[in-house]
Amino acid sequence: MSTRSAKLLSGLLLGAGVAHFVVPRQFDAIVPRALPGTPRQWTYASGVAELAVGAAVALPRTRRVGALAAAGLFAAVLPANIQMAYDWRNRPAALRGAALARVPGQIPLVLWALRVRRNAS
Repeated sequence: MSTRSAKLLSGLLLGAGVAHFVVPRQFDAIVPRALPGTPRQWTYASGVAELAVGAAVALPRTRRVGALAAAGLFAAVLPANIQMAYDWRNRPAALRGAALARVPGQIPLVLWALRVRRNAS
C-alpha cells in the first residue's frame, strides 16, 4: 500500500506541475498580490517545484525527502488558497464553497505526504 500511495501522490504532484504550464492563467489568478514579481513567474516556479517534488516522491531512493518536500509544498500553497477564497467571496454559493474548501483541504494533503515519508524505506 505504501508504494501505491507514493505513486498516487507523485502522480498528483506531477499532474499539477504540468497543469501550471498547460493552463497557467487559472494559477496566475490565485497568486497573492503581495508577492514580488509577476503571477506568471510564481505559476511557473510553483509548477517546477511540483514537478521536482513529484519526481522525488516517485523514486524510492529520494522518496523520504521528496515526501517531506511535498508536505512543505502543500503548506506553502495555503496563501494561494486563502487568496482564492477571498477573491471568490462574491461568486455563486457552489463556487464560493469550493474555494473555501480548498483551505482546510491542504491538511489531508500534508498528512498524506508525511505518511508517505514515514512509510518510505
